[in-house]
Amino acid sequence: MCKALKICRSTYYYEVNVVRKSEKEAQEHILTESIISIFNKSRKCYGSRKIREVLKTKGLVVSRRKIIKIMKVNGLISLYNKARYKHKKQNYNEQLIDNRLNRKFNRKHVMEVIVSDLTYVKVANKWHYICLFVDLFNREIIGVSTGRHKNADLVLRALSSIKGNLHRVYMFHTDRGKEFDNACIEDALTTFGIQRSLSIKGCPYDNAIAESTFKAVKTEFIYPNRFRTLDELNLQLSDYINWFNHHRIHGSLNYQTPVSYKLSTT
Repeated sequence: MCKALKICRSTYYYEVNVVRKSEKEAQEHILTESIISIFNKSRKCYGSRKIREVLKTKGLVVSRRKIIKIMKVNGLISLYNKARYKHKKQNYNEQLIDNRLNRKFNRKHVMEVIVSDLTYVKVANKWHYICLFVDLFNREIIGVSTGRHKNADLVLRALSSIKGNLHRVYMFHTDRGKEFDNACIEDALTTFGIQRSLSIKGCPYDNAIAESTFKAVKTEFIYPNRFRTLDELNLQLSDYINWFNHHRIHGSLNYQTPVSYKLSTT
């Protein structure tokens, strides 16, 4: 071929290598732009594992090592890499109720078992609280409330915000926070025929799904933001929950969103 083209072999291979290098650089650029786009659309939450799964849906099979390298070069640091101070809970619910859930977190029916927990958030330099209810079936956040006080009223308002027939709920599980020890809560559960289940004292693993959900909420929503008013918190929280349920993929759901998982299995 070199004789036919009347060029020396070294020149031919040089040109071939230049073309290959140019193509490789173009592919690297496309991959880098894809990773940056996925990272930003995830609100800077996704790490290499979830980015790899999203790339698969686009027909790109890339190793986590490669993704990590590109993220490092481009300064893409997931919010989950930032350490945070954890406040310890006080005052326990001493009700004589067993852990009926017994860490059986994978459920076969929508709203069969719901779990709940609370966390703190600063609004205008004053502590406020968020209560969430999560459906174990698809990890969807189905109930929410916010307020100045960490009490039973906060829990009841979150419970009442759930859209759907509460008679479908078989069990309600929480940790032993004192805010869940209230006659009004017990009356509401009795009205809908919902069984009660409590974690063993001091064992967060018994309520692992609620704990992991709040880890996500704190890391992805609370820590990166500042809230001047309770209305501002509620507005942004509503937007985050919509994103969490409809757009955020979950490893435990085979990298589907809670809503897409529910639609594909029911």
